[in-house]
Amino acid sequence: MENEILITYAKKAMGNAYAPYSRFSVGAALLTREGEVFTGCNVENASFGAAICAERCAVLKAVSEGYTSFEKIAVVSDSGEYTFPCGICRQFLSEFMKDGSVVLEDKDGGIREYPLAELLPHTFVLLKD
Repeated sequence: MENEILITYAKKAMGNAYAPYSRFSVGAALLTREGEVFTGCNVENASFGAAICAERCAVLKAVSEGYTSFEKIAVVSDSGEYTFPCGICRQFLSEFMKDGSVVLEDKDGGIREYPLAELLPHTFVLLKD
């Protein structure tokens, strides 16, 4: 799937963001290895720790439908700047897309794609026996 199409899905999802506290709306579109797309938006809560980022929202929707292997995720925000996933989201994504990439767009339509491993070079991994 073309990055522009994935960005379009993310922008549409951003329209559903619930961000009354930060006023910072984010949308994400996640592409599975099977070619399915799942979207997510940030959902804030008065108990700030209960908020969820757009990236994790998309991943949870995909996993709840039986998909656990992802190719890439597009992330956009209403800031107009490239909006990188936070640290928690980077670690969360690493569980499902070790070889995947993150696609970002700015207000001028500039698109950048980064390997997730470049954004989080040393993921946390539980020791296996």
